[in-house]
Amino acid sequence: MTDMEVVTGIIQKDPHTEDGDENPERGNWTNKTEYMLSMIGFAIGLGNIWRFPYLAYRNGGGAFLIPYFLMLVLCGIPIFALESAIGQFCSQGPINVWRAVPILKGAGIAMVMGNAIQSIYYNVIVAYGLYYLFASFQSPLPWSSCFSWADSHCSDTPIVYCNVSGVLVANWTQENSTCPSSHIITVPVQSPTEQYWDRKALQRSSGLDETGPVVWHLALCLLLSSILSAAALIRGIKSSGKVMYFSATFPYVVILILLIRGVTLEGARDGIEFYIGSQSNWTKLTEAQVWKDAATQTFFSLSLASGGVLTLASYSKFHNNIFLDSVVVTLFNHGTSVFAGIAIFSILGHMAHIYGQPVGSVVKEGFGLAFIAYPDALSRLPISTLWSILFFFMVFIVGLDSQFTQLEVITTCLCDFLPEVTKSKRALLTIVTCCITYLLGLPCVTRAGIYWVTLMDQFASGLVLLFLALIEVIGIVYIYGGNRLVKDIEMMVGKKSFWFWLFWKACWFFISPCIIVVVLSWSLITFVPPSYGNIQYPDWGLALGWCILVFIIIWIPVIALYKMIRLEGNLWKGLKSLCSPSEEWHPYLEVHRGERYR
Repeated sequence: MTDMEVVTGIIQKDPHTEDGDENPERGNWTNKTEYMLSMIGFAIGLGNIWRFPYLAYRNGGGAFLIPYFLMLVLCGIPIFALESAIGQFCSQGPINVWRAVPILKGAGIAMVMGNAIQSIYYNVIVAYGLYYLFASFQSPLPWSSCFSWADSHCSDTPIVYCNVSGVLVANWTQENSTCPSSHIITVPVQSPTEQYWDRKALQRSSGLDETGPVVWHLALCLLLSSILSAAALIRGIKSSGKVMYFSATFPYVVILILLIRGVTLEGARDGIEFYIGSQSNWTKLTEAQVWKDAATQTFFSLSLASGGVLTLASYSKFHNNIFLDSVVVTLFNHGTSVFAGIAIFSILGHMAHIYGQPVGSVVKEGFGLAFIAYPDALSRLPISTLWSILFFFMVFIVGLDSQFTQLEVITTCLCDFLPEVTKSKRALLTIVTCCITYLLGLPCVTRAGIYWVTLMDQFASGLVLLFLALIEVIGIVYIYGGNRLVKDIEMMVGKKSFWFWLFWKACWFFISPCIIVVVLSWSLITFVPPSYGNIQYPDWGLALGWCILVFIIIWIPVIALYKMIRLEGNLWKGLKSLCSPSEEWHPYLEVHRGERYR
C-alpha cells in the first residue's frame, strides 16, 4: 500500500466493510447517523437546560452569546476535535489512547475514575426526573397547592410588600405599580413547589450529618433508571445507537412544543427580552467573570476530558471526517442551549406576570430551575398535567442520554483492557456495571442524598475536568507532538492545506491551553466551598470532597512514578521512551497503519 493510498483512503477493504463493521473484532457504529445522534445526545445534557439560561440572564442576556460562541470556536471545537482524532485513530478507550504517551497513562485512568463517580450521581438526577414524571400523571399536579405534606411556611402565592416611606404596603402591584425593585420586600415563605421538592420528593434532612433512611420512591426510580440503561447498552453501541434515534431527537420535539406554548402566554415577551432580548446588558462584556463563565459553560456542556468523546469516537470508521463531526456536534450543543433558554424564559415570563414580580425574581438555576421554578410555572398553565409530563419526560431522556455514554466509557475500557475475557460477555459486563452503579448510588437517595449529589458534582466534575483537559492537551500536543498528530489525522481524513492547519495548530498549541490555564487558575483562586442553598457542609464533608478530587487525579503521578521505578538502564533514555509512543500505538487494523508503522 502506497503513502498516497493511505492518505486518500483509497484502500482495499473487506467485502463487508461498506455495509457492516470495518472492525469486526471491536465493532463500529452501524451508520454515521447513530454515531452523530450518540455524540449529540452525550454532549447535550441537563446543563444546557438548567444552567445556561441562568448564566445568560446573569451575564448580560444576549450579550453573553458573544463570549459563549467565541469560546466554542477557540476552545470547545478544537479540544472536541482533538479527542475525536486520537480516539478514532487508535480505536481504543480513554486508557489505551495513552499508549501515545505512556508516562501519562494515569490521565486515562483518572478520566475513567472521574467518569465513574459522575455516572453514580448523574443516575440519581435521572431518578429525580423519573419521580417527577410519574408524579405529573395527576390532576391537579401534587405541587400546585399546599397539601397535607406542607407545613405552616407554605404559601400558594408569594407575599410581597413595597417599602413606601418606611411603611410596608401589601399587594403593591395593585396599590403602587411603580414601586422600585430596591423597595420590594418578600416575606420568607416557601412556595408549594419548594416544599414538595424538599419535604415530599427528597424528604431532605437538615444536613450531611443527618443521613436518615433511604427514600424508597427515589430508590425505585433509581432502579428503573439503571434497568433502562442496562437494556439500552446490553449490546454496546449496537443497541444504544438504535435507542438514540428516539432519545436524541425527542427532547427537541418537546422543547419546540413548550416554546410554541410559551410564546403564546401573557408576559412571555418580557421573559424572552429579559433572557436575550432588548434588555441585554452589553457593558457586561467588559467584566472578566462573564468570559470565565462562557469558557466554563462551553467546556462542561461539551463534557470534554471525561472520556465520553474519546469512547464514542473509538467506534468510528478510520476515515471518518472528525472535523465536520466536531463542528456539527458542538454547534448543536450551543444552539440547543439558546433554543431551550427561549422556551424556559417564555414560561418564566408568564409566571412573573402572574405574580406581578420582575422576571429576575423567579429565575433560578440547577435543581431550583428544573424542580422548583419551572414546575411552579407549569402548574399555572391550562392542562398543566400535559405540560408537566412533557417537560419531565424531556428531563429524563436528556439525562439518560448522557448516562448511556458515561456507562459506555466504563465498559469500553474494561473490554479494551481484557478483550479475550470480555468479548463474549459484554452483556454480563454491562449488567454488572449498572448494578454496581445502582448500589453506589443508594446513599444519594437517602434523606441526605441531595447533599451527596451536590458534593460529588462540585469535586468530581469541576476543577478535575479542567485539570485533565490541560494534561490532555500538554500530553498530546506537546509531548506526543502536534505535527505528528497532524500526520495521523491526515492518514484518516486526507491532506489538508497549510491555511486549514493554521487555525487548528494555533488553538491546540496556544489558544486553547491558555484559556484552560486562565480558567483553571481563576477557579482555584475564587473557589467557594459548596453549599446547598444556605446549608453549609461540615468540615469532614468538605475534606471528603477534596479526597474525591485527589482520588481522581492521584493516578497521574502514581502511574508515572510506577513506570519510572520499573525503568532499567539509563534513566534519561528510559524517561525519553516513556514520553514516546509505545509499540502498541497505531491504528487498530493493520490495513490502516501505513508504511511508517511497519
